[in-house]
Amino acid sequence: MNFGNIGFMEVLIIGVIVLLLFGAKRLPEIGSSFGKSIREFKSGLSDANKNLRDEYQQSLPKEPATPISKEEEAAREPKRLIT
Repeated sequence: MNFGNIGFMEVLIIGVIVLLLFGAKRLPEIGSSFGKSIREFKSGLSDANKNLRDEYQQSLPKEPATPISKEEEAAREPKRLIT
């Protein structure tokens, strides 16, 4: 297990220090609150991204709907290579 420049021994030392500071009973509580905060952060990012995407879509000019003649529709169809 390698976290960039942090090795296994450093992670183990940090874990022991956290265990001594907060105690074994508080670690699951801290972990769950940390997980909830990460989930809320991701949710906020996706909401902001969705809002920006919606605003961008609304700012695009809308093309007026014009009826297409049969000749234009036939010209849009792909030509068959094999008959």
